[in-house]
Amino acid sequence: MSWQAIDRRTVPESELGPGISQAAREKIRHFFSRYPTKRAALLPALHIVQDQIGYCSLRAMREVAELLEIPPAAVMDVVSFYTMFWTHPRGRKVLMLCRSISCQVMGADKVQAAIQQKLGIGEHQTTPDGQFSFVTEECLAACDHAPCLMVNEKMHKRVRVEDLDRILSDPDSDKLDLPRSDLYDAPK
Repeated sequence: MSWQAIDRRTVPESELGPGISQAAREKIRHFFSRYPTKRAALLPALHIVQDQIGYCSLRAMREVAELLEIPPAAVMDVVSFYTMFWTHPRGRKVLMLCRSISCQVMGADKVQAAIQQKLGIGEHQTTPDGQFSFVTEECLAACDHAPCLMVNEKMHKRVRVEDLDRILSDPDSDKLDLPRSDLYDAPK
């Protein structure tokens, strides 16, 4: 895949996307005390942005850079490096299929083909109704349960093609069975 060069100075205001709220800014500031520099809070800041607006827009990346007192290019470098960050709107449920050798041997390629056929989208695309996005990831760290599929943060183990209709139609297929860690969520 080739990357399109972006000159942030010439992007029309209408294409910068949404910015981050004051509440998100405060949540990001709560992370400053946990790290030796503001720059070190970049990953949690980007997660906060993505949780708030659904992706990391150019405007939001610029605002994070200002907040952390770093160049906007440093933010874009991180967003474009990690596959968990999206630079365009993603679906309400993100299906992340493991493509490690263990999952491939156990049939992940068949699951991938079925997902793409059922949803009518390719990798890193979103269904027209905004319900689902699909990506593959190198390893989901559950090789003993291959093939694995995460729906948002919930892991589905030993997924077969026959399981997809149930997973896709289940309104709770993305709900965790345990509370999130306080490490991620800044104090209120």
